[in-house]
Amino acid sequence: MKVTMTFAWTILLVFILSSCKTQEDVYLFSYFKDNGADGLHLAYSNNGYQWKALKGDSSFLKPNVSSDKLMRDPCIIKGPDGIFRMVWTVSWTAKGIGYASSNDLVNWSEQKLIPVMEHEDNVKNCWAPEITYDKKNKEYMIYWASTIKDLYSIKQQESEDQYNHRIYYIITKDFIHFSETKMLYNKGFNVIDATVVLDNNQYIMFVKDETLYPPKKNIRIAFSKNLTGTYTEASKPITGNYWAEGPTAIKINGKWIVYFDKYKEGKYGAVESNDLINWEDISDIISFPQGTRHGSVFRISKNEFKILLRFK
Repeated sequence: MKVTMTFAWTILLVFILSSCKTQEDVYLFSYFKDNGADGLHLAYSNNGYQWKALKGDSSFLKPNVSSDKLMRDPCIIKGPDGIFRMVWTVSWTAKGIGYASSNDLVNWSEQKLIPVMEHEDNVKNCWAPEITYDKKNKEYMIYWASTIKDLYSIKQQESEDQYNHRIYYIITKDFIHFSETKMLYNKGFNVIDATVVLDNNQYIMFVKDETLYPPKKNIRIAFSKNLTGTYTEASKPITGNYWAEGPTAIKINGKWIVYFDKYKEGKYGAVESNDLINWEDISDIISFPQGTRHGSVFRISKNEFKILLRFK
């Protein structure tokens, strides 16, 4: 009897500890609405499927850098120092990207413009920047999509307004000093909206194939042993027969979920996988605040979420 009771209490304790651990994970989603003029929006979820807006779906931070003062494609990550770092698209035509930091996602540092492509006279844009932390080298990689006019030839019917993007990057340890700009991903096609996550000992890059004709406009995957590459050729599409952009990925309970903007349909979609090979479209079972546009998903602790609860 004693053995049976001890075993039962052990099972109960394991269950309680497991439940507590799960409850510590709160998922947040940073996004913009309309053209991005009103700034940063945040939504939360306890399971990664149903998302609710915070602060009545109003802005947490209004943009004030660049002449256009936009805050599109906001990407937030939490560094090992506990500080949240955010980058975003400031303009359709600027040669730099926006940056700000926060300890609590409510109070933000002074916004600044990082002139990542200022050295390129013919650059047309700096779009959809993201950040990934390199644990091995204890540094951050910031990366984005740019078109440099006439650098890569492309037929008019293959691209919108002669954009032919490639993915570029810089490295920083402190967001004060930055490396020179280098190429991150160039596999001979129009590519945009890269996001990179670490899975065990490999980095996974999700990208949008931006080819207009024949139409691609889908999400694909590439892999690398190192954060800065070299990355493999892009996989076959993991999204379906619709136009998708702005992927962001997270692993929840052993499953990868990739969220993306179904921008032609005015709603969000998602696909799910256990092995990064076979993908199931779960767009019908997820929900996001109305008007959610290209954003990023990340985890925060339960205590950190308490600060945001007043904006629930």
